[in-house]
Amino acid sequence: MNFLAHLFLSGNDENLMIGNFIADSIRGSAFNNYEHGIKNGILLHRFIDSYTDAHPVYLQSVNRLRPRYKKYAGVIMDIFYDYFLAINWQQYSPIPLAEYTVQVHRTLLQHKNKMPTHSQLFLQYMVKYNVPMVYATHSGIAQVLKGMAHRARFKSDMEHATTELKLYQPEMQIEFTLFFADMIKAANGFIERKKIGG
Repeated sequence: MNFLAHLFLSGNDENLMIGNFIADSIRGSAFNNYEHGIKNGILLHRFIDSYTDAHPVYLQSVNRLRPRYKKYAGVIMDIFYDYFLAINWQQYSPIPLAEYTVQVHRTLLQHKNKMPTHSQLFLQYMVKYNVPMVYATHSGIAQVLKGMAHRARFKSDMEHATTELKLYQPEMQIEFTLFFADMIKAANGFIERKKIGG
C-alpha cells in the first residue's frame, strides 16, 4: 500500500500516523529510538507492507502488470490501490477527502521536528502538491508515476502505467475492495494487540 492507505489505517492516533508516515526512512531496529506510539506506527507500517505483499488478491492485481513492468509492478499497484481508496473514500470515512488531507497536513507539520530529513522533505512535497487529494484523479496518478519513474534507478516505464489503470480499472476496483476489507481487519487487529501487549 502507498501512503494514503497507511495514514488511513492509523485511525485517529497521531503517533501511529507519524510512525506510519516516517517508517520507510527508518532502517532495521532504529525504530527503538522513538517514543512508544511512534514506534508502534513504524511497526504497523511494516505489518501492512508484509500483509499486503502476501495477500492473494493483491498479488492477482500485481501479476496483471508484471509482464510489462516487471519488478516495478508492485510499486505501481501500491499507487493504484491508493487511487481506488481515494475515489471510494466516502465508503471508508465520514470525513471528505479534502478535509482529511488538510487534517493530515496539519498533524504531520505539527510533528515535523520528530521526523527524519527524508520524511520532512516528502512532507513538504505533500503539502505543496496537495497530496493525497491528487491521488483521486488519473491525471494526478500520472503525475505521481512520472515522478517515480524519474527517480527510479532503472528504466521502469512507470510513467505509462495509467494505460493499464484505464484498461483494467473495473477488475482492479473489485480486487481492491476485497483486499482492503481484509486489510482493515488485519490492521485493526494489529493495533489492538499492541494496545494489549504494550
